[in-house]
Order: sequence, then structure tokens, then C-alpha cells
Amino acid sequence: MDTAGRVAASPMGFARPLAAPAAALAAAALFLLYDPWVVPPEGARPALTVVLWAAAVVVMALLFTERSDPRAQTVEVEGPAFSRYLFGNTRAGLFWLPIRIFVGFEWLLAGWEKLSGNGWTDGGASLLGYWRSAVAIPQTGHPAITFEWYRSFLQMLIDNHAQGWFGWVVALGETAVGLGILLGALVGIAAFFGLTMNMSYMLAGSSSTNPVLFAFTVGLMLAWRVSGHYGLDRWLLPRLGVPWHRQGVAVVTPGEGAVSKA
Repeated sequence: MDTAGRVAASPMGFARPLAAPAAALAAAALFLLYDPWVVPPEGARPALTVVLWAAAVVVMALLFTERSDPRAQTVEVEGPAFSRYLFGNTRAGLFWLPIRIFVGFEWLLAGWEKLSGNGWTDGGASLLGYWRSAVAIPQTGHPAITFEWYRSFLQMLIDNHAQGWFGWVVALGETAVGLGILLGALVGIAAFFGLTMNMSYMLAGSSSTNPVLFAFTVGLMLAWRVSGHYGLDRWLLPRLGVPWHRQGVAVVTPGEGAVSKA
């Protein structure tokens, strides 16, 4: 079969026409849920929420099927040279190194404080107090949590007395994220879990250093190929490879003109 035949038989042949209507449906549902001037009937909001999430899942599934199509590899909008350098050149690891040191120590110290202190790994009393403060709805002013679904999630944890084991998850998770980012070991994965924790804390109404860490961690995650180059990822990534490239990650070292693969 020639190239044209392979393209016609590829998943993109049916995925792309379906993805656009599904995305439009999700956008329409989101517009009706949040637009302050066009207010749907109150009883329609649960149905619109279901439509939104269902359409979003369909869009993600359809886009995922396009990943191996030859046309999916085409860069339709070329990014600026600086961003390509920052996120794809190993020398840019020098830019990310001080950011890694700052973010890594912030997570490591936060985790160590919980592991060596009281209220987290000895029953979770401090964590329980944090949850109760977050879910509380004051008589005046705004509650700490904006989204009701997140308040329900924390309330479920409180009702099931999950603070005992969840305190260990938080303490060990923060420590692991800190070590991974600081040592440059699988920075992309460590940054993803750090980002998840930052988002969780901010959803609970906690600001502190979370906005700054969130911004830096997004950069580390986007630059996962090079942000840990001046660390263990210099050797880990070429040898471990990635799930979508079984032969390993190609590493180009500027100035040496060499490309190596695991």
C-alpha cells in the first residue's frame, strides 16, 4: 500500500472530523455553564456538566488516536527560536539548573519537615486540621475553596478518616519530588507530581509559595528533555527511553555534533 493509502486508512481519517464537533459541543456546554448573561435553567446545569466532561473525554480520546499518523508529525505553527532552544537544547539545562535547585529544595524541605515533625506521619492531625479549615464555609466573606467538587472530595477524605495514611502520601510525595528535581532524575515526572500537589494546595485555598512553584514547575515539565541534563537525566533518559520511543531518547550535544540513542 502506498503512502496515500496508508494515510487514508490511518486513525486520523475518522478522528479529525469527529474531534471538531465534540470540541464544539464541550465549548458550548462550558459557555452555558459560565456565561453570566445567558443563564440556563438550574435543573439543566448537571446535564450540561455531564455533556462537558463526556465531550472532553471524547476529544482527548480522538486526538490520542492521531498520535501515530504521519500528518500528526507536521509542525503547522513554528515556535520562536528561543522557545525551541529553551525546551529542546541541552545547553539550556544551565538555565533550568538554578530553578531546579530552588524548586527542589522547597519540596525537599517541606517533605522533610512533615516526616520529622508532628501531625503528618503520626496520625495526620495537622492534615486533618488543614482539611477542616479548607472545607469550612464562613458566615461572611468567601470560603477558601471555590469549586464545590473539590470541597466534596476533601469532605469525603475527612469522613473516611483518611488523614492517617494520606499524611504519609503527602510527606513522602513532597520528599520524592524534591529529590527528583534537585538531582535531575526524571525531572519531567517529578515536576508533574509537584504540579499536581501545587494545584491541590491552591484548590484548597492555600497560596504561600505555591503560585511561584507552580510557574517554575510548569517550565521544568515542559523542558523535561533538557531541564535535568546537568543531573542524572543526562544518563537516565538515553538509557531508559520513553514509552513512545522504545529505542530511547535521542540526545544531541551541542558542539560535539553527535547524536546518541540508547
